[in-house]
Amino acid sequence: MTSKEPTPDRAENNAFFPSPYSLGAYVPPRSDYDATEHERTTSTRRKVLLIGADERYLELQNGRWFSTGNHPVETLLPVLHLEQAGYDIEVATSSGNPMKYEFWAFPGEDEAVRDAYERLRSKTEHPKKLSAVLSGELGPDSDYAAVFVPGGHGAMINMADDPDIGAALAWALANDRVVITLCHGPAALLSARDEDGKNLFAGYSVCAFPDSFDTGPNVEIGYLPGQMTWLLSKTLQDNGINVVNDDMTGGVHRDRLVLTGDSPLAANALGKLAVETLAEVATRGAAT
Repeated sequence: MTSKEPTPDRAENNAFFPSPYSLGAYVPPRSDYDATEHERTTSTRRKVLLIGADERYLELQNGRWFSTGNHPVETLLPVLHLEQAGYDIEVATSSGNPMKYEFWAFPGEDEAVRDAYERLRSKTEHPKKLSAVLSGELGPDSDYAAVFVPGGHGAMINMADDPDIGAALAWALANDRVVITLCHGPAALLSARDEDGKNLFAGYSVCAFPDSFDTGPNVEIGYLPGQMTWLLSKTLQDNGINVVNDDMTGGVHRDRLVLTGDSPLAANALGKLAVETLAEVATRGAAT
């Protein structure tokens, strides 16, 4: 019988990858990417700022560390749709250090995902420092059309209180740019606050990874090596952000220009929704 015990990560003391059983349950050999053909954008704003996780280890209640990062399907399926529509992906991390992937979650027989990873590899291994993007590339006339924060438990490590991530998201809201995120990526929304500490996304509705999975099945089957120190959906709701789902169905949601999805199952649909929304914004901008 396949083991439900988390697999030790030999690169770090008391750190663990998901169990073989959980990977068998959660990581199919191919994603559901459907290679939809999109009309290529004619907008002058054709860059998407992908803000990646730059930390690997998430500490849990029992003192163990979960070896995580950004989920490759949640990252690369939206990228595939955006690239197909003519958008250029620029990668930044808060530290300027390489973006971390959950390599154990790569669908091993998916050529489209593998090819997208290779095309983006130089940028994920040598990303821009987010503070430099903020100071030099973001303004009302910026050619960035969207900010994309992929999922994966890596977003739970340090994105929720990162001031530069908060500033990038605040810029997107203030300048009518699209915000794209899914699964645990909405943790980054917690970093965007006004001078009084109120969350800038309060009043918005989002899809996010359900807490019931992180407290239940993910621990029971050894995907996580322990209980998390804080829960995403509860914390979003505590900050005035309405979470519209309590299950993992592949659902996506749009509230104004904020696009969200619940899990890797939502990555393909979220990529298509992002392209549709960006086209709508570009058409609206051309008409004014």
